[in-house]
Amino acid sequence: MPEIFPDSQKYPTTPDGRYFVVKGRLWRTTNPHLTATEREKLTHQLMMARRDVATQKKKQDARAEKWAHAEVNRLKIALGERGPVWWTDGDLTDYTRHKAKTTPYAEWYASLGMPIETDE
Repeated sequence: MPEIFPDSQKYPTTPDGRYFVVKGRLWRTTNPHLTATEREKLTHQLMMARRDVATQKKKQDARAEKWAHAEVNRLKIALGERGPVWWTDGDLTDYTRHKAKTTPYAEWYASLGMPIETDE
């Protein structure tokens, strides 16, 4: 699997490439089956939608902010970071947002020697 996050020391990627870890929690990686062009286009659109969320929050336009959040969600699904899992081995389990230490990745995560994360 290609390395999704270039700073693998800070955000290690699970051996199967499905997740990266931030503050001890698993987050689904972008679908590696997307072409570079598709990924770049969707990522650009996602960044624009996130900026729109912030803009609408500042304007206190709840309706427009809700639409912007929906657009962020749509794009994250298109990238494979939310919604149905992108892997095809039959395992439909999604550990997104789970603490790595409470998942089948616990032994791998412990082997990294990462600092112990506390509940914040």
